[in-house]
Amino acid sequence: MAQFDPREVCAVVLAGGMGSRMGGIDKGLQMLAGQPLAQHCVQRLQAQSTGAPGLIAINANRNAEVYARWGCPVWADEIDGYAGPLAGFQTALQHCGAAPTGQAPAPRRYAYLLTVACDTPRFPLDLLARLARALESQGADIAVASAPEQSRSGEWTLRSQPVFCLLRTALAPSLDAFLHNGGRKVDAWTAQHHTTVVAFDRAQDDPQAFFNANTLAELRLLENTPACPV
Repeated sequence: MAQFDPREVCAVVLAGGMGSRMGGIDKGLQMLAGQPLAQHCVQRLQAQSTGAPGLIAINANRNAEVYARWGCPVWADEIDGYAGPLAGFQTALQHCGAAPTGQAPAPRRYAYLLTVACDTPRFPLDLLARLARALESQGADIAVASAPEQSRSGEWTLRSQPVFCLLRTALAPSLDAFLHNGGRKVDAWTAQHHTTVVAFDRAQDDPQAFFNANTLAELRLLENTPACPV
């Protein structure tokens, strides 16, 4: 872990969805404690225990001018039709990883891509540190977070959080091919590679760190739930 450099990481906040469970509104711009959800995520990335990633960007398919006010690059999906999180992965990889075929390379290349969801504004401040440690120690291609989730019966189990992952940008051609062939599910693509799952279930971990506000009711619930100290 001593050799890991967060400046080699491009991080992207995934805010390109349709927000269908919120009635079609732009989820990333919904307010929580006086700030848009996606802005909370940008600030969490800036405050990572490793130090901030070398580049923080936002994947958004509308209201780009609003997101751009926060000083981050805003990247729309290359695939039309709101194709899901992997479309955001692909767009980010084209900007920060391998150069797209037939196009000039971007000024800076990053070795890793970190992805986070805009509707999960309390993800851990050591997210990057723990994913990077697992990725490097196991020689994996992708490190994916998992977190406790309570079932209706009250039982706690670990559930994968596939959009919270750290991956090597050299995987760009693999993702391009997967999407070209109609693939859309994150876990179906990550299963094609050496993927390690990192459990965020330590005693000091916030059990609500990966709570995602998919609906307006869940957003209100999140607003009324005190954040754990960090």
